[in-house]
Amino acid sequence: MPWAGSASPTETTVILPPLHGASTPGLPAPLASGLRSVPVSATLAANEALASRRRRGEPVLPLAFGESGLPVHPLLAAELAGTAGQGAYGPVAGSDRLRAAAAGYWIRRGLPTRPEAVVAGPGSKALLFATLLALGTDIAVPRPSWVSYAAQATLVGAAPHFVQAVPGEGGICDAAALDAAVRASRTSGRRIGAVLVTLPDNPTGRLASPPAVRELCAVAERHDLIVISDEIYRDLVHDPDTPVLSPAQVAPHRTVVTTALSKNLAVGGWRIGVARMPNGPAGVALRDRLLGIASEIWSAPAGPVQHAAALALDEPAELADRVDRSRALHATVCQHAARLCVAAGLDVATPQAAFYLYPDFAPLRDRLELRFGVRTGADLAALLLHRYGAGTLPGSAFGEIASSLRLRLATGLLYGETREQREAALAAPDPLALPWISASMARFTDILADLAA
Repeated sequence: MPWAGSASPTETTVILPPLHGASTPGLPAPLASGLRSVPVSATLAANEALASRRRRGEPVLPLAFGESGLPVHPLLAAELAGTAGQGAYGPVAGSDRLRAAAAGYWIRRGLPTRPEAVVAGPGSKALLFATLLALGTDIAVPRPSWVSYAAQATLVGAAPHFVQAVPGEGGICDAAALDAAVRASRTSGRRIGAVLVTLPDNPTGRLASPPAVRELCAVAERHDLIVISDEIYRDLVHDPDTPVLSPAQVAPHRTVVTTALSKNLAVGGWRIGVARMPNGPAGVALRDRLLGIASEIWSAPAGPVQHAAALALDEPAELADRVDRSRALHATVCQHAARLCVAAGLDVATPQAAFYLYPDFAPLRDRLELRFGVRTGADLAALLLHRYGAGTLPGSAFGEIASSLRLRLATGLLYGETREQREAALAAPDPLALPWISASMARFTDILADLAA
């Protein structure tokens, strides 16, 4: 794998844009206005609203927060506890041990990687933000896409450009629409210098096909775009035989890949993630910028968590089995919820990964407006919360127009209230038969039936 300033003869040299505002002292005006305009993340706000209802003793159906809802594996907990006494700062990029483990993780997925190409941080979310800050350029994001992409772009003083996703695939901009957006932005005096891919996708639970990935990479090549591939859900594709093509396999000299352990191993609160830099000079330059930013924001990832993360990325048999069982659980519950939506007359693509589905309530639009005054996705989400205690997120949080009646539903918190219930869900031959999951599905069915009445 080319590294340390070398580039493959077959690769086009990628030139990173100058840092946003690098020649201007003080806080750039777009950043200052962005800080005033970005609210609390919609997912976190919805989770806090449900928590407040719980504290008041009100019943809730938690379908808003994208958490995997499973216990931490004892092997990881023991590794973390065994190193908790180590309090020294480590390297900004992360420990040698962690970066080597991350390199091995990607190598096993067909991405040749050297530890020098890896940067660790306090979660992939922080790494994505730091990457956008390092690039300092406008970014294209799919419509719909995860709530934080556009917000982070605004925070760094850049502009997010929503580009319609490939129909039915999710997580990837339509190549022709991306090409048109890049040309239009340059005509207007701005420059889209990067494009974001979520593979697989949040909010739709869908996976971009290899042809769609190749087409997007061709547009990135044509317009010299950096591709940022958020692959945090990669290990949770429901059917392990489904082909997954990372943009880094097609355009390794211009693709950043990020991942973390919060979804496949349910340690979101530990805040640890890793990023794989592009090959060649662009990767070296971006890594240097990223480390400079990291040194001023988080200094170094938490040492004890790095030890546990390195063990996880080595993928010992016990943890690989946990990921396999969680994948099966997510598939069973999430796909069942999608079937209930279809039975209620909603439009929804079958989820392919993780614990997300993205139903469209448009077939019920007339009766929802007549009975409840619902005209927007936000109206619908508010109705579900206040009338039924069901937390959801409207499509407008993911870049859809306000009148869209799509909702992002997350089923990962339906597996139980206690560790014992969640372990039972992981072990059950049919988790839908467990009383607490069955009760949640029955409640969901009743809500859909009332909405459609």
